Amino acid sequence: MKEPCIRSMREQIQKEISASMQYLAMAAYFSNDTVNRPGFAEHFFKAAREEREHGAKLVEYLSMRGELTDTVKNLIKVMPVKVKSWSGLSALEDAFKLETEVTKSIRDLIKTCEGNSKKADDNDYHLVDYLTGVYLEEQLTGQRELAGKITTLEKMMASQGELGEFLFDKNM
Repeated sequence: MKEPCIRSMREQIQKEISASMQYLAMAAYFSNDTVNRPGFAEHFFKAAREEREHGAKLVEYLSMRGELTDTVKNLIKVMPVKVKSWSGLSALEDAFKLETEVTKSIRDLIKTCEGNSKKADDNDYHLVDYLTGVYLEEQLTGQRELAGKITTLEKMMASQGELGEFLFDKNM
């Protein structure tokens, strides 16, 4: 693996772990007894688990390729998360924005690992195939699902007000 690709992989691992922590904060917020939105909480606990698994798979990939030569302390830094009073809609919109950022980062990682020159050894074919086949499709599917949830919730709230969010939560 070439250095720019390794560096980008490490940055992607950090992004996945940071996204996981953000989703965990959102899940905790919706789990609070004063908010009590179990559907949203479950959705964000699941999202946190998926992002954490993505990060772990990338760590495993680096290890498989013999590139995990640094300490975990230098690989994963837990960043502060944004905590606020979310509505269901604002949380889904924030999640959509976060997923879009992670997807862009994966695309940038793919471009970096494809290499810039015409030399075949600058292209990490195995990693690029792994990222496009596994990660990119899952990210795009997740974005589409979030967009659908946002649209549905907006429609429910337009016709039902706060009751719309309550009903949406019950059906998540």
